[in-house]
Amino acid sequence: MTRIKHHTWVLVADSEKALLLENLTDHEDPNLQVVRKKEQDNPSDMDQSANRPGRMDDNGPGQRSAVDDTDWHELAKERFASDLADLLYGHAHKGNFDDIILVAAPSVLGALRAEMHPEVIGKVKAEIPKTLTNHPLREIESIVKADLG
Repeated sequence: MTRIKHHTWVLVADSEKALLLENLTDHEDPNLQVVRKKEQDNPSDMDQSANRPGRMDDNGPGQRSAVDDTDWHELAKERFASDLADLLYGHAHKGNFDDIILVAAPSVLGALRAEMHPEVIGKVKAEIPKTLTNHPLREIESIVKADLG
């Protein structure tokens, strides 16, 4: 059973927002305080695209097919996990935390895991596959405590 010890950090993230929290008490009555908020300005793909999708000639006379355009919105979401991994590494390398619990959607956890530095991976005490970024801190405290047992 993992416990939220005093000074344990909790990362609560989705693909566009993240909260870095620190537990100021113990597992019995967690009190998470915000260390840092990170939010990505990620407009819809339509707002980010410059042109309509390209076209290319097919084999037949007068036939053309559309070519998929880059989905800038999705690309920015993928890069957000990389940015979070860099942020965590910076804090871990400075010794700002010894233990961290990751709370994020399964896809974000997977992307984050792939990007994290071994120094950070060694400090991860638990992973909770849930999206809690829009929950109040009191609810996050209760849910994390319940999920850890």
